[in-house]
Amino acid sequence: MSEAANDLMFGLLKRVHHEIGELRRDVSEVKRELNVLRGHMVAIQSDIHNIYGILARHDDRLERIERRLDLRELAETQRPFEPK
Repeated sequence: MSEAANDLMFGLLKRVHHEIGELRRDVSEVKRELNVLRGHMVAIQSDIHNIYGILARHDDRLERIERRLDLRELAETQRPFEPK
């Protein structure tokens, strides 16, 4: 009886050991996927930062253009634009 119990326990421990090994591989794979996602998120954040920088430069240029046009309109004696 004792030997049958030992064999049963040994079989269960082998199974538990095998399943723990599978869990370790699965957790390792999930960690790799999370690191890939983290890398993509950093890249997206960098892209968004660059887009904001470009938009700020365009905003500055547009503001300068508007100021120059306002100055030119004041210097020239023309009637204001009126859509028909």
